[in-house]
Amino acid sequence: MAGFIGNTPAETYVSLETQNFTTSATASYTLSNAVTNENEIALFINNVRQQPGSSYAYTASGTTLTLSSATAGTDTMYCVYLGKSVGTINPPDGSVGTAKIEDSAVTNDKLAGSITDAKISGLSASKLTGTIADARFPATLPAVSGANLTNLPSDVTKATSDPLISTNPSGGVGTLYLNKNSGELWCCTDATAGSNVWTNIASGSGDIEPWAFQGESYGYASGGGANVIDKWTFSSDANATDVGDLSVNRYGTCATSGQTHGFNAGNDSNSTTIDKFSFTSDGNATDVGDLTLGRDDATGQSSTTHGYCSGGSYSGGYSNTVDKWSHSSDGNATDVGDLTTTTQIPGGQSSSNHGYTSGGYTGSYSNVIDKFTFASDANATDVGDLTVGRSYNSGQSSSSHGYNSTGYTGSNVNPIDKFAFASDGNATDVGDVTAARRHSGGQSSTTHGYAAGGYESSNSNVIDKNSHSSDGNSTDVGNLTVARRGCGGQQY
Repeated sequence: MAGFIGNTPAETYVSLETQNFTTSATASYTLSNAVTNENEIALFINNVRQQPGSSYAYTASGTTLTLSSATAGTDTMYCVYLGKSVGTINPPDGSVGTAKIEDSAVTNDKLAGSITDAKISGLSASKLTGTIADARFPATLPAVSGANLTNLPSDVTKATSDPLISTNPSGGVGTLYLNKNSGELWCCTDATAGSNVWTNIASGSGDIEPWAFQGESYGYASGGGANVIDKWTFSSDANATDVGDLSVNRYGTCATSGQTHGFNAGNDSNSTTIDKFSFTSDGNATDVGDLTLGRDDATGQSSTTHGYCSGGSYSGGYSNTVDKWSHSSDGNATDVGDLTTTTQIPGGQSSSNHGYTSGGYTGSYSNVIDKFTFASDANATDVGDLTVGRSYNSGQSSSSHGYNSTGYTGSNVNPIDKFAFASDGNATDVGDVTAARRHSGGQSSTTHGYAAGGYESSNSNVIDKNSHSSDGNSTDVGNLTVARRGCGGQQY
């Protein structure tokens, strides 16, 4: 067997590096690789090899190449690095095919650094498998057309529009919804049929959720033996300001709140008029429709889309009528059901799915809590009792409970009653208003209930506030612009 002294010589893949020069009228050039002396390169001018040495054609040291005479711009010149062939066993560029690469031979270390687009332009999507570590992603993913997101799991709904609260996901909570046109993505966080909540999980246009009865910004007291519309902020305790007028003076008015407007219906002259005023800009109310029955001392409830007026008194006596009208388009009300009894001056409350009429006067002071559905027109049912029968009570609503504060049982009373929306049952006494009085207007923020105005021994201008998150007494947090009773309450 043949042997070798020193390194085994390479039998294949030996290549000699060359450098081509751009010639000009000069004797000095720069080498791309440093050399010890001129004997490590072979220099060719016009394809004729030159003799190295200081007494001959050229010398070289480091990266400096010096010719014994200048070249002309028409000459061709290149050199071969003789030393570059020693121990070189790398294959030439472009000579290794995929069949020559052993399976699993390309490790993560070999892929360190940047891989250019040109190297992956032909990569099949089927090759992208496994899990990519979070560290490999940028802080924010680049924008991508929703139309290019394919092969999504079955619990992702793809559409060309945004979800609605009525978009009921078959997969329930956790279902993803993708708008293919905008690329926005939502996750269902509440799968209540018809009132779904879709939370935007990207930096898109926001969440899709049902409108809430409770206001976030302002409370309103409208009418009350006057045409004044008072407004005060929920964010801090303060007095109200006069921001507009109703179309007529109203006492014992029914009040509701839409998404953009407040509404008042009826008055003590048995008017049928429905007034509307804007929440987004201060101003006067306009007459936009009529009740089916002119009456006063009714109470109001509000759904996502409609206002309701229930009970009241008219020239023929007490009423059990439940009227309904649209909050989004002007028009007259329709009679959609009846309370369990004829009553006047009850309190009104609203959950996300039901309206409530509580207490009132039926010939005696009532403790009945009636409930009717918003989803379909129907009569009310008796679902519980207040702690005491009373009329002239003001109603407020949290997201989970109904409240009644102030009232009259033959004399003014101060209890605050509370009953649950989630299950039918009786109310409990959870606190007191600052003074016993009757016929206040009720308003509801996301955190508190308010009772504005009313009658003690004379008309009151007090705005009382009680917490919805913890039971307790009310506090006096401001004043209306005019002391009055029988005003309507709205919130935005």
